[in-house]
Amino acid sequence: MQKRQVSIIKNKIATIFLCSISLILGGVTFSYAAIIPPGVQLADKQEITRNNFSEPGSLDPHKSESSSEFDILLDFFARLVDTDKEENIIPALAERWETKDHKTWIFHLRKGVKWSDGTPLTAHDVVFSFRRLVTPDTLSPYGSYLIQAKVVNARDVLTGRKKPEELGVKALDDATVEIALERPKAGFLQMLAHPVLSPVNEQVIKKYGNKWTLPQFFVSNGPFKLSEWVVNEKIVGVRNPHYWDDKNTVINKVTYLPISDYKADLNRYMTGEMDISNGGPSEFLPTVKKKFGDQLHVRPIMSVYYYLFNTQKPPFNDIRVRQALSLALDRNIITDKVLANGQKPAYDVVSLGAGGIYLKQPEYASWTQEQRVAKAKALLSEAGFNANNPLKFTLLYNTSDAHKKIAIAASSAWRKNLGVEVILQNQESKTQNDSMAQGDFEVTRYAWNADYSSPTSFLDIFTSGNTNNHMRYQNKQFDQWVLKADETNDPADYQQAIDILNKESPAIPVYYYVRVKLVKPYVGGFHVDSMGNIPTKDLYIIKH
Repeated sequence: MQKRQVSIIKNKIATIFLCSISLILGGVTFSYAAIIPPGVQLADKQEITRNNFSEPGSLDPHKSESSSEFDILLDFFARLVDTDKEENIIPALAERWETKDHKTWIFHLRKGVKWSDGTPLTAHDVVFSFRRLVTPDTLSPYGSYLIQAKVVNARDVLTGRKKPEELGVKALDDATVEIALERPKAGFLQMLAHPVLSPVNEQVIKKYGNKWTLPQFFVSNGPFKLSEWVVNEKIVGVRNPHYWDDKNTVINKVTYLPISDYKADLNRYMTGEMDISNGGPSEFLPTVKKKFGDQLHVRPIMSVYYYLFNTQKPPFNDIRVRQALSLALDRNIITDKVLANGQKPAYDVVSLGAGGIYLKQPEYASWTQEQRVAKAKALLSEAGFNANNPLKFTLLYNTSDAHKKIAIAASSAWRKNLGVEVILQNQESKTQNDSMAQGDFEVTRYAWNADYSSPTSFLDIFTSGNTNNHMRYQNKQFDQWVLKADETNDPADYQQAIDILNKESPAIPVYYYVRVKLVKPYVGGFHVDSMGNIPTKDLYIIKH
């Protein structure tokens, strides 16, 4: 390892260590929840309705994989640590932690933390939850997450070579959790704030099995608990009086609506049935800006919209076919004409500035669209596709008016530029997730929200064996560069990894996301972080 790389590791680790030391010694003020400015008068009714965009596939943290699930889970569950509005790591279930070698971490739970049913939450619950995440029978979409976090034996447990009890997580007593890592991991604390690492109740799960997420059985530990779930209609959360920081929560009831149609979303907002919407259809944006002014919030977030190839299915096992389709896609039409909400064209799979690192984009990003199309035609011809033998495939997307419009624009560009014949197929989100997991697709719409602020969070899903690697993509050289970059946090190592992906094109990056929300002026505390999170515990309703 080079001296410069060692220095980078030491600096990153020192930052984490100082953070943990300051938590132990005290004297640091943190923001956990709703902060009401002086003079603000609260409404008598503290209830809020927000559009969740789609029906969650599950409310089991270990069965979840999309923002439609994570947005709710962040409200229903607390984790060992959390992030504040400035995205600093702050205590949550764990009031403090320490490490001497940055490989063994000790977390001390708060005294008296409880589940929503009033029973004690202990270190043993945390251990059970970490083990359950990587137990092969759980079939978690995020089963690889603890491998990425470098937790001892995580890979061997997930692959069945070792028992869950051999995972590097154990309870030293009822209030103390020890987590052992294979090596120092600079983003480790940030990873712990992710919803998939929410403790779940062992007794409830063992008693009710997969039915434990039904409202009558549901037990959580966050600011809210599940009160009602009417599939494809609404999910209702009510305030959890046993939440450790309930005194700083203001909202008493939150309702999530699964409205993916932007016109319906805007209509519900305009009629007052919704307090937070997804901003309405892009063609109405000028009207929305004029009519609602300060109620429109647009924030770039660490998330990328992709089209994924099933690289094991011909002809998408041919790099030339993948490259041709990526080159011929006119991203500017999608961002400027179809969406027009401030999205930027994406030419690689890592969100701009993730982890404070800006990577060099592929050469074709600076080409004209005409140059890209010319190169795409040549590649497709080399692969054996032409007017007499046109490329044909099915493009799968999850049901949404926006996804449909993007798919139509993409297929039109491919047909016009390359003579490709595309069949559009839509499925509900849960069904589409199942199709991807089973490899039952050729090309599919996908998106990746960073789990934590680092290029690694985007690159990991392309590594061999990752449970989110729906592309079935494998490249040992790429895997090695990702591993090295994760150790060094050196931009040069990340660049080596991204250059391989840019060349082999297992996915087509389409655009970098923004989070667009219409928010009623009486909703206080509204803030979107770079991950796109909007915790309900931070909100309050102003008298109006």
